[in-house]
Amino acid sequence: MTPTIKFRRLDGYDATIALPSYQTAGAAGADVRANFVADLRDGGLTLAPLARAVIPTGLGIEIPDGFEVQVRMRSGLALKHGLTLPNAPGTIDSDYRGHLGVIVMNAGDQPVTIAHGDRIAQLIVAPVVQAEFVEVEDLSETARGAGGYGSTGVSQ
Repeated sequence: MTPTIKFRRLDGYDATIALPSYQTAGAAGADVRANFVADLRDGGLTLAPLARAVIPTGLGIEIPDGFEVQVRMRSGLALKHGLTLPNAPGTIDSDYRGHLGVIVMNAGDQPVTIAHGDRIAQLIVAPVVQAEFVEVEDLSETARGAGGYGSTGVSQ
């Protein structure tokens, strides 16, 4: 089943900015674009090193039950400019109907300007399974047991 993700253009934002779209036939993520209100469109938004901001998309979103949309950084922006998503992957739940904003952080050492219309992140649609959480007295045994961080060794 191919889910349908619905978008509504929000008042005060540029209606000519493209909806999220896949850039190639094999793309897993659909690129979403920055969409600033009128007074920020010309200059965009500049993020100083280590600064973060919510970048607006100008879109409301509706996701069908049983799915989520994950928000992930575009690899080129990460490599070339040090941009990252501090909560990556971010999750948009199926019952959320508000403005789709993308939390972006400049992890680089130079200021980075995000311009109006720039592709700023990728949206990945994924199925969701809700679990039942129960408290028990004991957990089953495994070969690894309670071995935590680094307990399986270093790959060489």
